[in-house]
Amino acid sequence: MSSSANPQDMARIHKRSACRLCNSSRIICVFKLESTPIGDAYSSSEETARSLETFPVEMNLCMHCGLAQLVHIISPDEIYSSYIYHTSDSLGLVEHFKKYSQDMLSRYKPDEGSLIIDIGSNDGSLLGFFKEKNMKVLGIDPAIKIAREATSHGIPTIQGFFAKKLAEEINKEHGKAKIIMSNNTIANIDDLDGFIDGVRLLMDDESIFVFETGYVADLIGKILLDNIYHEHLSYFSVKPLREFFERKGMHLFDVCRIQPKGGSIRCMVQIKGGGRKESAEVNKLIKSEEKLKLHDEKTFRDFGAKIRSIRENLLATISGIRSKGGKIACYGASVGATTLLYNLSLEKDKIEFLVDDNTARQNLFSPGLGIKVLNPEAIYKKNIGYVIILAWQYSAPIMAKHQQFTGQNGHFIIPLPEVVIK
Repeated sequence: MSSSANPQDMARIHKRSACRLCNSSRIICVFKLESTPIGDAYSSSEETARSLETFPVEMNLCMHCGLAQLVHIISPDEIYSSYIYHTSDSLGLVEHFKKYSQDMLSRYKPDEGSLIIDIGSNDGSLLGFFKEKNMKVLGIDPAIKIAREATSHGIPTIQGFFAKKLAEEINKEHGKAKIIMSNNTIANIDDLDGFIDGVRLLMDDESIFVFETGYVADLIGKILLDNIYHEHLSYFSVKPLREFFERKGMHLFDVCRIQPKGGSIRCMVQIKGGGRKESAEVNKLIKSEEKLKLHDEKTFRDFGAKIRSIRENLLATISGIRSKGGKIACYGASVGATTLLYNLSLEKDKIEFLVDDNTARQNLFSPGLGIKVLNPEAIYKKNIGYVIILAWQYSAPIMAKHQQFTGQNGHFIIPLPEVVIK
């Protein structure tokens, strides 16, 4: 594996000593994962891939507000400037965004021409649905190439990191927004105080801020190990979020559970004193979190123990297959796949290669381990007997697409939430 972060890397990474939401110093490490490189840093050469530095991945829990969070922060420029992920890479996400836009438009009924902002807009997929309904749209995204592509496709996108200074510029040029969205982004922000200050500056009493983010109840309950990586700094539950927005002069007035990313929440926020009544769902979920003990140290330590048990079971399975001359490949080459490769000990001496349906990832090498990514046809051409589905949340469509493989006596291994051979 790659070397750990060394002193010259310290400008690229720093360690937080207080909670990201409430600023309490009462944060404790509840489990450690393997150190990994930046998870999406797939490289065009094996040498480059294997030379990447690794950085710690340690889950901490705030004993004051209950936020689960990573405390080692990699410079955002390292992660996002050359970002290769597109919204359309995630199966079903574009269709989800279409329904999302319809829900927002029917629920809040913005006037034609209202300003709709998406922070972390990526390729503009979500804003495109609002533009179709004659809304004025504006995207903000730090990925240089993706922001340019979105703008060229008719979704005006500011390339940069959102903060209060940028919000002031947007407010001066465009005024207040009717709806501000930020999806699968807020968990990636270290300075949440500054981020929300910027959001609030773009709101008036009628505005709403709506965001979708991974839900820690699903992370723990479904063993979503592959959702833990350096980009994802915060693992949210409703209780600490409500307290945070209260402190910021805002009101988390509605929340609902949704399916993307293995299980998420959609939160709706207004300026305090806004006209919308609080949904019963807010207190309902907080009570559920208390029952599930989602803010307790033991819950997270038990999660870490489950990961170790799953790794032992998978390695025993692999050892049995390889002792009989069997060949194993892995399906999936995403940022989450890097987490699984490292934490399930799937080095090059155990697997032959990775495959992925995304042609942009084929013929690249995985971060740190330098495992080559091939077209899925390779599992047929290279005498592979077993395929570990790293994209395990999409196991059903992957197996349906490759019935020929199982028909030729091939087997799929689903590693999570427990090891299953199909």
